[in-house]
Formats: sequence, C-alpha cells, structure tokens
Amino acid sequence: MLLADDHPLTLEGIRAFLEPHCISVGTVTDGRALLEEALRLKPDLIVLDITMPLLNGIDSAIQIKKHLPGVKLVFITMHSDPAYLEAALNAGATGYVLKSAVREELLDAVKSAMEGHIYVSPGLSSENLERFSDPKRAAAALRLSSRERETLQLIAEGKATKEIAYILEISVKTVAFHRENIKRKLGLKTTAEMTRHALEQGLV
Repeated sequence: MLLADDHPLTLEGIRAFLEPHCISVGTVTDGRALLEEALRLKPDLIVLDITMPLLNGIDSAIQIKKHLPGVKLVFITMHSDPAYLEAALNAGATGYVLKSAVREELLDAVKSAMEGHIYVSPGLSSENLERFSDPKRAAAALRLSSRERETLQLIAEGKATKEIAYILEISVKTVAFHRENIKRKLGLKTTAEMTRHALEQGLV
C-alpha cells in the first residue's frame, strides 16, 4: 500500500488507520513523487488524494495505470462534485471516498477494491456507476459528461471562466477542472481547438 496526500497530518492519520490491515510501503505528498514511487515500489494498492501539488491525483492515476494496469486506486477527497468522481473512475479508480467519511468507509473501500469491486461513498450520485462496474470499461469511458459538454459550449461561445462558473452555478476551480478534462479527453491544447471541436460537433 502506497499513500499520497499533500497534508502530512492527514497522511499520518490514514497510515495509522490502515496499517493494522495493510502493509504500508511508503507515503508521498505530491503527484510527481507518487508517480515515481509507484513505478519503483509497484504496490498492489494506492490510496491517493485528487488535489496535490506538481501533478494532481487524476493525472497521476492515468500515468500509473499505463505502467501498472493491475494496481488498485482508492481516492480520498473533499470533492463531492460528480465531475471529479467521473474523472477518477475514468482514470481507473476502484474506490472513491469523501474525506468526511474516511473513518466509516475507507476500510470497506480498500477491501472492496482488493476484491476487484468499485466502491463509491454512498452519499455521492451514482446514477452513471453502472457503466463503470468493469474497470476496463471505466478506463475506456472517455467521452464527455453532460456538464463537460455544457462547459465546452460556453467556452466556444466566448464566455470567460467566471461567467461559465456563474451560469453553471459551480466554482471557478470546477470550471478549470472541466476545461482540463475536456482537453485531455479530446486531445486538444488550446481554446481555439476546443471552439473548433464544439462547432464541428454542433454544440454552438
């Protein structure tokens, strides 16, 4: 088990909580270190946060999965927005636990992941979970979510990030998260490329 979180106290608490049940091979506090240690140590299980410096947990997970397709990934996060859940599942997550529910749910999530099942905090929307019941399908499900399509349309219409946040009633950070997801999923780099794609898809 490898643990990744940018808050040392959280990291220590999780390690102490899980160690009676799993052998810990290390802890890291940023996404780049996670990637390096995962490839070096080749753990069976990684418990990781989404928001980390240098490289976020989602992008770390995608890269780790390319090299270690069999590794189990359990995310612990403060993000309850379904966009983050979907991105984690797309990245190959086998668990998604809210930090507010770690003590009640993390052990179940870890056990479930090690048995090959997907665990998501019950408090989260799971309406799209059926298509992620097979982790291979999860990794392949890279089409845009409805919220990402909304975001893409507004970007293509020339709306600024703050305007998009206001229209969709989400935070500026979440808009930025959607924007990066759209770029990654579609293989695009610039706003102009996203606008062209939206026009081609009839979104504008």
